[in-house]
Amino acid sequence: MYETKNPPLTSELYAYVLDHNPPLDPVQRDLVETTHRRLAGVAGMQTAEEQGPLLAFLVRLTGARRVVEVGTFTGFSTLSMAQALPEGGQLIACDISEEWTAVGREAWAKAGVADRIDLRIAPAIDTLRALPGGSWIDLVFLDADKESYVDYWEELVPRMNPGGLLVVDNTLYHGDVADPAATGGAAAVRAFNDHVRADGRVDDVLLTVADGLTLARRLP
Repeated sequence: MYETKNPPLTSELYAYVLDHNPPLDPVQRDLVETTHRRLAGVAGMQTAEEQGPLLAFLVRLTGARRVVEVGTFTGFSTLSMAQALPEGGQLIACDISEEWTAVGREAWAKAGVADRIDLRIAPAIDTLRALPGGSWIDLVFLDADKESYVDYWEELVPRMNPGGLLVVDNTLYHGDVADPAATGGAAAVRAFNDHVRADGRVDDVLLTVADGLTLARRLP
């Protein structure tokens, strides 16, 4: 029997974690609150609050200049990464909703990073297939429709620079991936996790951050 060292994430402990992470700036905080106010029914799709500072940290840690995000929603993760980019850095954001990304556009403009973000409204698989070939992407954040994760992965990995980092969200899928009889999105994520583990082009780790976070590094 495997034993976890993770303490139960109570509301008090979660608040403690947020209090000991870099605080959201006023634009980030307003975007989080605006998303919950305007889009209450789907606000759960927003990247977890603690992941904003984490993504920014990873951009700075890797020195990423070319970032691709698959699944933007209202742009909290986009904003966090764009703010961390160095001068001349660029982020391609893929989504299919003008309505949801309009909320993000407002925040990006307020934060002064709109010129760093290239938002492409189209099915993400079409956007990815149209990207230049070769190795040029430094960091990827994948947080879109789970059934297409493997397809997105196969478009992105060949375009990663050696040492480039892929960050994939929701890889525990509410814990349902542990069920061999999983269906729907859980089955898709379960298959994706197996796909990543078997991929000799990367080394990877699956973490119990938020709803599961996979980090994978493109090998030389």
